[in-house]
Amino acid sequence: MSLTTAVHDSLPYIDIEPTPTERALALALIAEEVGPEQTTDHPALPHLAPQHFSPLVESELLRIENKQPLKAIDRSRYEAVEPPSTSPHSDEKTPETLIAWRDALQKAYTSQSYLVGRTTNLALLEKYGKNAWLISNAQSEDVLRGLEKELAERKAEIDGVVIERKNAQEAVGGEVTGLEEAWKRGVGRVLETEVAAEGVRREILERRREGAR
Repeated sequence: MSLTTAVHDSLPYIDIEPTPTERALALALIAEEVGPEQTTDHPALPHLAPQHFSPLVESELLRIENKQPLKAIDRSRYEAVEPPSTSPHSDEKTPETLIAWRDALQKAYTSQSYLVGRTTNLALLEKYGKNAWLISNAQSEDVLRGLEKELAERKAEIDGVVIERKNAQEAVGGEVTGLEEAWKRGVGRVLETEVAAEGVRREILERRREGAR
């Protein structure tokens, strides 16, 4: 994850906009100072605790990793149950026949219980589903209006901060410009003084050479 923050060009109001060359040089200096982007965690951060998943969760993670489809419900148990080919009264002494019919009966009970619950749910949905859906929509709209109101308040606060920052910068713009001009004049005078001092030094050296002759 990059630790470099974004540059907001809207912050300055009184400074002169840098040229592309100046901006590129400044960014190069910043990159040289910061160094390569840090892709590893900071040493001060504590290490993550070891993860211990249950066998069920591990199997689910393995399924997701292998991109296998989810088979959460075996729908075949709710399908029509085919009766065994042999009659339970044809040979009652055969245990396999009784086991097959008992298994078929259990599946039929399961399917019948599911269909009863399904019918009940469909009836409740038909009777109360519309109102529940309308109430859910109304609640979602209330939440949306609250979020939109909060968003508008945050935007208004941001606009207020931007205006205050702009006014504060523009209020001291004249002073900053005066100080900058004074600094430039001071630097110019220092350079002029150094040039004059260098001229005097050379003149003194020249006269010493002439006196030595």
